[in-house]
Order: sequence, then structure tokens, then C-alpha cells
Amino acid sequence: MIDSQQASAALDDINGVVRRVRQSQIYQTASLIITMWGVLVFAAYIANYAWPRQGYTIWTVTNLLGLVITTAIGFVSNLRSGTRTFPIRSLITFVLIGAFGVFCSVVLGHFGPRPMIVFWVLYGMLFYAIAGLWFGYAFIVIAVGTTALTLIGYYEIGPAFLLWMAVVHGGGLVLGGLWMRRI
Repeated sequence: MIDSQQASAALDDINGVVRRVRQSQIYQTASLIITMWGVLVFAAYIANYAWPRQGYTIWTVTNLLGLVITTAIGFVSNLRSGTRTFPIRSLITFVLIGAFGVFCSVVLGHFGPRPMIVFWVLYGMLFYAIAGLWFGYAFIVIAVGTTALTLIGYYEIGPAFLLWMAVVHGGGLVLGGLWMRRI
């Protein structure tokens, strides 16, 4: 027979294992999504550098494609975990975040191309930092690193800013996503 202190310690151990498994599952799905976004964003920055007049089209297509792939990954992740539901709350969340960002950057902000890029990166990293408060420090590390390097590029990098951002934003997301797989 075990006493109440031993039972409490055993339950704490079990809760710790459950918490680590849940974080591991979140990190596995998130790392796939973050890495995918990194590849898409890297390609979009390079395309935007090569064809600057097509920037809005390039970014619209990139973001819509990313949203579709993210939703598909969420759906498949739900199927694998036994939840046979479409991730509608996640989709609605992304749509609301995007709609608010468009409203702030296009309607209220009237940003030029360079400030528009910085706005969207910083806006996106805000949500990574918030996710880090709920799901683990890796999100915060990605957010802080990407934000700092973006601001350095904004103030210090000249005409090669889009190439800088391809490496900093796209490459940073890929590295962050791969790092999350190892945690």
C-alpha cells in the first residue's frame, strides 16, 4: 500500500510525462508547419526580389498557399490523433489574424513595400511569442531572433533587404522548425 505522499508524487510524475508528451506533439506539428512556412517565405522573398512589381501577387499567393497547407497539416494531425474534425477554429483564427493585419497595414497604415514587409514579419512574430507563452520557449526564441534580425535589416541593409529577409525570415523559420523537431 502507498501513502498519500507517494500517491501525490506518482500523480505529479504522471502529469509531468503527460505535459512533456503533449508539448512534444505540439512541437512536432508546429515544426512541420513552421518549416513549410519558412520554405514558402524564402521563395517569396527571392521571387519578390526578382520581380518587384509583382510583390502583392507573390505575397497573396504565398499566404493563401500557406494557409491551405497549414489547414491540411492540421486536418491530417487531427486524423492521426483520433480527432476526426476539420480544424475550423484554427482556420478561422488565421483568417481573423490575416484580416486584421490587412486592415491595419493597407487601410490604416498605407505602408510602402519595405515597411509593409517589416510590419507583417513583426505582426507574425507577435503571435509566435504569444504561442510561446502557452506551448514552449522555442516559439519565443524564433520570434525574438527573427524580430531582432528584421529590425537590423530594416535599418542597416540597403537594396539587398529582400535577400536579407529571405535568409532571416525564411531561413530562420526553417531552422526554428528543424530545431523544434529535436527538442
